[in-house]
Amino acid sequence: MSATLSAQKPEVPSLRPPVLAALVYPQNKYPGPVFEALVASSRSRGLSLAGVLQHLVDAAPSRRCDVVLEDLATGRRTAIFEDRGAHAVGCRLDEAALAEVAARIEDSLEGAPDLLVLNKFGKAECGGGGLLDLVASAMDLEISVVIGVPRSNLDAWRRFAGDFGIELCGEKDEIERFVESIM
Repeated sequence: MSATLSAQKPEVPSLRPPVLAALVYPQNKYPGPVFEALVASSRSRGLSLAGVLQHLVDAAPSRRCDVVLEDLATGRRTAIFEDRGAHAVGCRLDEAALAEVAARIEDSLEGAPDLLVLNKFGKAECGGGGLLDLVASAMDLEISVVIGVPRSNLDAWRRFAGDFGIELCGEKDEIERFVESIM
């Protein structure tokens, strides 16, 4: 009787617990360049990413909800706003489009990325929906998460994250330290 080694690699427990981070920003001042720097820094260090980057479609103040989300795993862009005309007021989030994006991101978590990047802890997340299931799935899979949190939603974020959450202000050195902490 002889024994052979399995071709499968044994499970190695993670040496560092996953990080749950809020990138806090002033209301209506989305930190796009900070997220872009975070993604660039992560990629330059060889980290694999899941999640989305947010891009404005129209920078006019009356169109602040007109954004597309770029899937960091595939590059695919999806509009997440309902086009209700130039004079529509209030947030025009297309929840069906957001659910579609969330499903694609959920699928990308199966590849065990190092970091999940999410654009916003917004109204849907404050109400217990939106992308919160993705955050929970990532943490269960020991994948670190960073999500943008407008200051007006910070209390809801803190209730959701509890003792697991940290808060980032978006300074360059802080972002670099954060990226290094998940390596």
